[in-house]
Amino acid sequence: MSIRRDRRLSGGGEADRGATTLELVVLFPVMLLLVFGILQGVFWYHARTVALAAAGSGVAVTRTEQGTSAAGRAAASDFVERAGGGEVLAGVQVQAARSATEASVTVSGRAPSLLPGLPGPPVRQTATGPVERVTTS
Repeated sequence: MSIRRDRRLSGGGEADRGATTLELVVLFPVMLLLVFGILQGVFWYHARTVALAAAGSGVAVTRTEQGTSAAGRAAASDFVERAGGGEVLAGVQVQAARSATEASVTVSGRAPSLLPGLPGPPVRQTATGPVERVTTS
């Protein structure tokens, strides 16, 4: 008595030949796109964090009793340069404003892009604080 195996149930038939290669051809670009997307998100988040820290540094200088908006712009620009400059945040623009009661610094630019020729995502962060002033009680 011989036992006959059904090829469809055994899982090793000719019909499955090359299925793994086809799966890899389909999945590899998807995985590559996912990895590039995650890395681009990391670059954007880092640029955003540097811009916020630079704006905070600039507003700390601007809001002092003797501070000026020019000094705040210089402090924010210096912070970005020390953090990596154009490698971290390209096309940096710093705006500072100071009124009698409030100081504000905005840092904007673009995060680095993984794809050459395409600009990175925009980044814009603002820090605001009250101006220090002498009061009498």
